[in-house]
Amino acid sequence: MWYEWLIFGAVFLLIPFAVANLKLIAEKKINPTEEQKKNAQAIRAEADRLGLPIVAYTLGACLYADDEEKLELEIQRLKGQLDIAHILGAPVFRHDVCYELGKSGNTRSFDRMLPTIARCARQVTEYGAQLGIRTCSENHGFIAQDSDRVERLFNAVAHDNYGLLVDMGNFLCVDENPATAVSRVAPYAVHAHAKDMVVREKPLGKEWIVSRGGQYLYGAVIGEGDVPVTRCLRALKKSGYEGYVTIEYEGEEDCLTGIARGLKNLRAMMATIE
Repeated sequence: MWYEWLIFGAVFLLIPFAVANLKLIAEKKINPTEEQKKNAQAIRAEADRLGLPIVAYTLGACLYADDEEKLELEIQRLKGQLDIAHILGAPVFRHDVCYELGKSGNTRSFDRMLPTIARCARQVTEYGAQLGIRTCSENHGFIAQDSDRVERLFNAVAHDNYGLLVDMGNFLCVDENPATAVSRVAPYAVHAHAKDMVVREKPLGKEWIVSRGGQYLYGAVIGEGDVPVTRCLRALKKSGYEGYVTIEYEGEEDCLTGIARGLKNLRAMMATIE
C-alpha cells in the first residue's frame, strides 16, 4: 500500500542525517488487519537492516464516551494496535485520551471525564505491560494538554507501566511556559518530543495554530523559534529521564531541510547540558 512505501522511503531518506531512531505514527483509527501486521513485519525488518530502532508507535484515541460498548470497542482497538507495536519492536506506545469538551453531562469538564479516561487507560497499559511495552499519553489535543491536567491524568491512571509523552512545544498551545511545564511533568516522561514554535500576536503566513488564549503559533526549526529548548532538555535530564528525544518538525520549509538543521541544533544544545 502507499503508506507502506511512504514509510520505507522516509526511512531511506533519513540515513544521510545519521539519525539514531525512528518513531511511527498511525494516522487512521483502524483495527489491526492481517495486512497491517504483514506491513509491520516488513517495516521492522527494513528498520533492523538499517540499524534504526523503532522507539515509539503513536496513534489517536478517545477514551471517554457515555456508551460503555463504544468505550470497550476503543479499548480493544488500542490493544490490537499494541500488538502491532509489539511486532514493530517499539518499547513505547502513545495514545491520546480526548479532544473536546461537550455541552452537557460529564463532557463539560475534563475532571468529570477523568475517572472514565483513567479507567480505560489503565486497561490499555495493563495489556501493554504483558507485552513489555510502556504506554503513555501526550500533552496534545487542547483538552488533555496543560501540565496540571496531564499530571492529574498520570496520577489517576496510577499504574507503573503508564507515563507521559512530554512534548515541549505543545504546551504553547495552552499558553504555558514550556520550560516550567516540562519541569513539572518530566518525572513522568517515558518519551519526549523536541519541538520549536514561533509565537506571534497576529497571523503571519499560511501554517499557523491559534492557542487557547488566542496567540498564533508557527512550526519552526528547532533552535530557531521561541521554545526554550535547552532549558526543557535540562529539566528532562535533571528529572532522570534517559529515554529518546524525537524531533517533531511542523514548519513550512522542506521537511528534510528543517529536520537536518534542527537535528544539528539539537545536538549542539544537548552537548551543553551537564
